[in-house]
Amino acid sequence: MNLLSIFLIAIGLAMDAFAVSIACGVSIKNLNIRHILLISGAFGFFQGFMPLVGWFAGMGFRDLIASFDHWVAFGLLLVVGGKMIYESFALSEDTPESDIALNASRLLLLSIATSIDALAVGLTFACLEVEIITPALIIGLVTLVLSIIGVVIGDKIGHLFEGKIEFVGGMVLIGIGTKILFDHLGLFGFSL
Repeated sequence: MNLLSIFLIAIGLAMDAFAVSIACGVSIKNLNIRHILLISGAFGFFQGFMPLVGWFAGMGFRDLIASFDHWVAFGLLLVVGGKMIYESFALSEDTPESDIALNASRLLLLSIATSIDALAVGLTFACLEVEIITPALIIGLVTLVLSIIGVVIGDKIGHLFEGKIEFVGGMVLIGIGTKILFDHLGLFGFSL
């Protein structure tokens, strides 16, 4: 898998964290650099760590699914992307600001929740026999940067883009999954 594909996957995965970062930026009064670094650091760390967990889990049974791994990769990315698209339409306007406010336990839960998709992608990378260190670093760094941007946007302009970002991220992941399937099946013969 080339760097452009990994970078696009990283952007797609970071959209959950980006959207939650916007919500955090909206909910925190007197936002400061410490808040921004805590939120973005937590999201970036977990988003980079979870693909490692998925990859190591996937290595255990990769040989069992080698003949249909492209379908597994497609299915996982389709489900993750579809979930993100669904959530983009299901975002609740009724979420009170205090439900997203920053505290250690809530930040931990948000970090894990927004990075579960990255665990599935790590499993996909194991199935595709992609080395994991570089993708995990790229995924973590992209999430870190987009989370910083998200918190600042949330502080400045609020919920205007939150649902649209989730939708775009879901479409990117579905597109990458479709490309993996088409490449394996020999359809369209192009590569990113």
